[in-house]
Amino acid sequence: MVNDERTVQDFMPDSEPPSEFVVTGGTPLSEGTEIATHAEMVEALRTVFDPEIPVNIYDLGLVYRCDIDQNGSVVVEMTLTAPGCPVAGEMPQWVADALTGLAGIGEVKVTLVWDPPWDQEKMSEEAKLELGMF
Repeated sequence: MVNDERTVQDFMPDSEPPSEFVVTGGTPLSEGTEIATHAEMVEALRTVFDPEIPVNIYDLGLVYRCDIDQNGSVVVEMTLTAPGCPVAGEMPQWVADALTGLAGIGEVKVTLVWDPPWDQEKMSEEAKLELGMF
């Protein structure tokens, strides 16, 4: 579910992007359900790729926050390499789908943020190696 009538794709690279773009998914977990671990969430996030870059979004440093509470609800804050990214309107949903497909995850809220802006220093060493940046 998108909570903004506009999509990120409505904004051209030279225009101002929305301050936030939110996607939600999942359903509350039944009481007593075992909650997913942070490591399991990271592995799920590593299945999401920017189609133009052969590195997953987690190792690219696009995920700024990924928290889970005692009820299995997850909050993610992420960004993109650039506001004009061609899949900007789709990637937050890909993240929500990857997480809601994981056992032990209930409701998911993914917020696309632009502050702080992404830069290459946020990439993991593995991502830099994969992209030949050393």
